[in-house]
Amino acid sequence: MQKTLKRKLELSFLVLILFAAAFLGVNYYKSYSFKHNPLPRAYIERIENKERDILKHMRKNFGFVVKFPIVVTKKIPGRLYGLTAYQNGKITIYLNKKVMQESMDYMVKSVIPHEYAHALLFYLHKNTHEKQGHSKLWKETCVALGGIDCRQYVNQKEVILAKLPWIEK
Repeated sequence: MQKTLKRKLELSFLVLILFAAAFLGVNYYKSYSFKHNPLPRAYIERIENKERDILKHMRKNFGFVVKFPIVVTKKIPGRLYGLTAYQNGKITIYLNKKVMQESMDYMVKSVIPHEYAHALLFYLHKNTHEKQGHSKLWKETCVALGGIDCRQYVNQKEVILAKLPWIEK
């Protein structure tokens, strides 16, 4: 009887190890595919839809529309979700592809309006050095563009908790 129980435990443990290895393999493949292939069409559509929404808010709240190029890149360092660059009179919004897969909802809801607010203030020549560009005017602009989470830094805990369906928000 001892041998039968031992054999069942060994078999159960082997099945668990195989299941875990398969799970890890699938996740690795998905991550590798995302990093080494063009952005999926569904992601592009979500970015374009959010940009259209921002442009509607811009027309309503500022009386004009100016569209800035959005570039999705793997070249942004670390866990920086996005940044807006103003170089030689050209304004470009960059989004970090490396963090996009794990937090696309946050990227769409918070990061894109955040960066569009920076871009608009660059365009209007109203950027200040106060709080490294995260001034009261920037926050007001972010909200006016439809931003719901207009703050300087990403709340990592919030991003993680948003993925857990059993946690009340």
